[in-house]
Amino acid sequence: MTHSRAIKIAPSILSADFAAFGAECEAIEAQGADWVHVDVMDGHFVPNITFGPQLCKAIRPHIRTVMDVHLMISPVDPYIAAFADAGADIITAHLEAGPHIHRTLQAIRAAGARAGLALNPGTPIDAVEHLLDMTDLICVMTVNPGFGGQKFIHSQIDKVRRLRAMIGDRPIHIEIDGGITPETAPLVTSAGADVLVAGSAVFKGGSVADPTPYGANIRAIRQAAESALRNAA
Repeated sequence: MTHSRAIKIAPSILSADFAAFGAECEAIEAQGADWVHVDVMDGHFVPNITFGPQLCKAIRPHIRTVMDVHLMISPVDPYIAAFADAGADIITAHLEAGPHIHRTLQAIRAAGARAGLALNPGTPIDAVEHLLDMTDLICVMTVNPGFGGQKFIHSQIDKVRRLRAMIGDRPIHIEIDGGITPETAPLVTSAGADVLVAGSAVFKGGSVADPTPYGANIRAIRQAAESALRNAA
């Protein structure tokens, strides 16, 4: 997986039809998704329970692009190997999930996956500085984690901007998770983000039987984001 700053749309299957995950993954990829985002929640670190390594293993054969696994769980370390074995290309852990995040990032890379680091809205970026060389992706939460369909938190835009300056020319993606729509996408891409996670904004209006709205929704988000970059150039 070579590094590129081109805009990538990563639909979150949290908004998909839970009874048809494999078909939903195939449908969003066919409609233009760049990555498939898997939100793992444990009911402990965040107030919701979703799915685990077995689900990731089951959908992996249906994903031809990148399986981007976001672990909203604590502790993280005991489960890294299982998600890597399930085929995760990227495993993202939360800075807030444990006391030894440097060790966690090391373990993710040692398991053969790319290492992501997620930051909650209330978390400053100061603690990231000494972790950058262990990190392939930084996920800025623009909602409080736990549920889909929440409203975008605008104070995070400046965090993205400062994070992009801190990263410099390192090959690190900035991913945005929460409240992404054609209206909010330009705000974060202008600030330096290149991976946009979108759940309800991608899946609304469509289904496995009629996935064409997925494509229209993905294109709308991508066009809004890319237009903002062209205007800023």
